[in-house]
Amino acid sequence: QVQLVESGGGLVQPGGSLRLSCAASGYTLDNYAIGWFRQAPGKEREGVSYIDKRYGITYYADSVKGRFTISKDNAKNTVYLQMNSLKPEDTAVYYCAATSKVLVITTWYREIQYAYWGQGTQVTVSS
Repeated sequence: QVQLVESGGGLVQPGGSLRLSCAASGYTLDNYAIGWFRQAPGKEREGVSYIDKRYGITYYADSVKGRFTISKDNAKNTVYLQMNSLKPEDTAVYYCAATSKVLVITTWYREIQYAYWGQGTQVTVSS
């Protein structure tokens, strides 16, 4: 059974950094791509970033380009989201999700493409 566990969230001041982790079990990253999503209070969940299962192709939401970096460590079966220059509007619950599909720039951010989800980790950016 595929399981995803996020960690690394917390409270950080504007301009600060956090690194989120998504630890996977029950499968290997060679077989699944990972997306990061977030949901702020009162808003719909939105795609943040994506890394594919084989070639390391990555996509980012416009709102985080240049500030967030997605990466993976196949040996640890873990995907990371390095978040720099954090802003108050980045405050949300962050989720990672897994898909066996090969997604492209027009589909990676659609929740329906993902079969497995973690429980989420809270990120709060505030002074």
